[in-house]
Amino acid sequence: MTLIWITEAKHVGGYKIALTFSNGVQKTVDLKDFPFTGIFTPLKKIENFKKFHLSDWTIEWDNGADIAPETLYDLA
Repeated sequence: MTLIWITEAKHVGGYKIALTFSNGVQKTVDLKDFPFTGIFTPLKKIENFKKFHLSDWTIEWDNGADIAPETLYDLA
């Protein structure tokens, strides 16, 4: 796979995020079954989950949690 990154991200309900990748592909990822352990534990609460933002290459949360764009691409 070619190096990709996320150019747009929007919460669309529940644990779903609509993503646009640098290759132009648009996908929606549903992270309801994601293993929210360790640094991801606070994201079990939907109000925390919804507070992500774009970094230079992926989505991340204020506590430092992030998910690689390749992982999000494969999960969506």
